[in-house]
Amino acid sequence: MTAYPADFPTLGHASALSTALSTRRDRHAGGRALRQSLPRGAHADWVPAPGRADPVAILERQGEGRIAALLPVRYQRMAASPFAFLRGAAAVMAADLAQTAWTGPRVQACGDCHLANFGAYASPEGAPVFDINDFDETLPAPFEWDIKRLAASLVLAGQEAGLSDGAARELAVRAARAYAAEMARLAPLTPLEIWTNRIDLAAAIEAFDDTRARRRARTLLAERMASARRHFGLVADDTGAPSLREKPPLVMRLPEHDEVLRHAFARYVATQPPERGILLARYRLRDVIFKVVGVGSVGTFCAIGLFATADGDSLLLQIKEAQDSVLAAHAGVSVFRNQGQRVVTGQRMMQAASDTFLGWTHTQGQDEAEDIRHDFSGAGRQFYVRRLKDSRLAAIGTEVAQQGLADYAPLCGRTLARAHARTGDAVALAAYLGRGRAFADAIGGFALLYAAQTHRDWATFRQAIAAGRLPTGDGRV
Repeated sequence: MTAYPADFPTLGHASALSTALSTRRDRHAGGRALRQSLPRGAHADWVPAPGRADPVAILERQGEGRIAALLPVRYQRMAASPFAFLRGAAAVMAADLAQTAWTGPRVQACGDCHLANFGAYASPEGAPVFDINDFDETLPAPFEWDIKRLAASLVLAGQEAGLSDGAARELAVRAARAYAAEMARLAPLTPLEIWTNRIDLAAAIEAFDDTRARRRARTLLAERMASARRHFGLVADDTGAPSLREKPPLVMRLPEHDEVLRHAFARYVATQPPERGILLARYRLRDVIFKVVGVGSVGTFCAIGLFATADGDSLLLQIKEAQDSVLAAHAGVSVFRNQGQRVVTGQRMMQAASDTFLGWTHTQGQDEAEDIRHDFSGAGRQFYVRRLKDSRLAAIGTEVAQQGLADYAPLCGRTLARAHARTGDAVALAAYLGRGRAFADAIGGFALLYAAQTHRDWATFRQAIAAGRLPTGDGRV
């Protein structure tokens, strides 16, 4: 295993940038040499480390900085299945991955790379693109960590869909092969060509082998692009003044926290660069409402802000709390004091088409130079802001995956490679991976072993709920 010194550059890209100035031939030779220090087959290994931390204790520590009233929702969602547990247990897997062998090259990692964190969204020009769409845990880290988490999620999803262990393992293998193939395709390109590569969703759908999955994806895409243009049904304007609709228990008002969010939104608007500020100056914040999102994020401050012009034209922005990445304890802390800036910067690095409104902010009274602390009133919290993501549009991939996992797995692998190539050394990575067969087979082996570990952790988690250690509202699992 490669160990990084305490003074290793925390931005994480210094080594990649220095080697990028070498010739392709030298970088290719360096990548092939990595096979000697860590054979590709070694990635198959997974054995729990001696003294492995209690997964429930890790989740309890995470809950200490969250809105206590929402934690039962998080635990209920995680209790649904081993895959749902994996989604909420990014911190558990990060601690486990830190104990595995890794090759050395670092990339800007997603940090929570499971199949449900890939999806569709509209580019600034309105075109549907496919990409990673969650960056709450992003941080520079070994490139293998994202692949292994994605692979484990595919095995769990396959098992949940009724596939045999062998067939579920093959999904992970397909994703890893696609990752290697895409890295090989990108390696000869110029840095600018890599940076501007996008994955057009409509074209990706047409490449699906499964006819039913292809037909369903086409229908969902058309329907949900239309829904996005109608503000997802969240805006009510029957009173002449637009407002946000409640949809309990997931979209609701929490008046005691309104001022925290209004001040954070105001600071976001006030600190935008002039070219974006002139656009936002045409809107005023009219309403805010809390929105429960995801699995791992439940309990953090997350809300929608309705901005409107004097004529009632609406703009929906989402503000979401950013806490320390689950990778920080294992890959090095972020150079960004504001965790919202960490998320935004990571998203801009990894996504080929990022949101125009991405930005970061914090709560009233927080001094950027002070130590970062927060309490349950919201004081001292840090946020990122983006245009409201249509969760129904984003979910097209996972809904199609229910009947087209064999097509979806390689699409995710290809997408992850493109994201990693933007900040990593595509030439060295492609040389290390080769045709991808040995690496993919190892990743499949790891994924099957880690899926079994997740089943055991899920059982322990459900026992903790049944014993009253973790709240779920009614105590049922």
